[in-house]
Order: sequence, then structure tokens, then C-alpha cells
Amino acid sequence: MSNIEQSADTTFVHAEERKSRRWNQTQAGVMRKNLIAPIPQTAPAPDEGWLDLDGAALVEVTSEDKEYPVESALVSGETQGWRAADSGAQTIRLIFDQPQSLRRISLVFEEAKTERTQEFVLRWSADEGRSFREIVRQQWNFSPPNAIHEVEEFQVELSDVTVLELVIVPDISRGSARASLKSLRLS
Repeated sequence: MSNIEQSADTTFVHAEERKSRRWNQTQAGVMRKNLIAPIPQTAPAPDEGWLDLDGAALVEVTSEDKEYPVESALVSGETQGWRAADSGAQTIRLIFDQPQSLRRISLVFEEAKTERTQEFVLRWSADEGRSFREIVRQQWNFSPPNAIHEVEEFQVELSDVTVLELVIVPDISRGSARASLKSLRLS
């Protein structure tokens, strides 16, 4: 018997064994199943596709704690985040060197200490800040230790963006909370 004939006979035997096994499992009331190897995911790297903000824009900010500067929320690889030096509404404004097309905006807020309701407004301008269009206005209730992270990802189709502005009201009841931002990423 040649190797090809042996291989064909072996394949036939394995197929017959699988049919027999399936039939036995079905008769016994057990779900038919096979374990297979997982398909590897080709997830993009965390920094893939994000705009390099430190090279693309001037940043204006109403205040910042010297221990938590704004670049800690804007530069890829940073994990500390930004925090305002003062309580009350705060603004982070990105003034782009060249008009940008934006498709995705990712915001992460974190509050592990103070229960509060925060509101933020994200808006953009195509005329260097003379007029703005609102992208989103949203409120979030931080309630440590359970609700301490707000993660927002917006799919947008914005062209010729010259200014992107984030206004954060850290406590809508006008408490003494300070605004903070874990990260802001754009692509």
C-alpha cells in the first residue's frame, strides 16, 4: 500500500471516528463541541493612529497644578493626567499649527476621592476660535469607590479644525472640586 493510500485510509478512519463520537454525544444529550486554537488578535498598539499633540498644537489652559501639568494628559505614554490648580470651570484649548481632520476623540476622566457631578463641553472651531460648534455636552456622576472612571470615545467627521476646546465644570453644584483629565487623544 502506498503512502497516499495509507493517508487516505487514515483520514477515512478519523472521519468515521468523529461521526461516531458526535452521534454518541448527541444520543447522550451532550452538546457537540470541539476545542480549537484561538485566532490571534491584531489589536493596534495603544499609540497607533493618535495625533502627536505636543508637535501639532499650542495648548492653552486656565490653570494647572504644578504636580499635574496639562501635557501629562495630552502626551502618549503619560499616565498621570492633568489637574487644575483652582476649583471651578476650567478650559483646555488646543490651537493647531495646521488645520486638522479629526475622526476620533478619546477622553478619560478619573476621580477617586470626591463624589460629584461633572459636566464637560467639547467644541471645535474652523476659524481660529472666532466661532465654535459643539460636539458634545455631557454630565457624569463620580461616586467613589464604585464609579471613578469616565471613558468617552467619539467618532467624528471634522475637517479643517483649527481649535479644539474642552471646558470642564468639575462640580455642577459649585463645590470646591478641581477639574482633572486623565487623557485626551485625537486621531
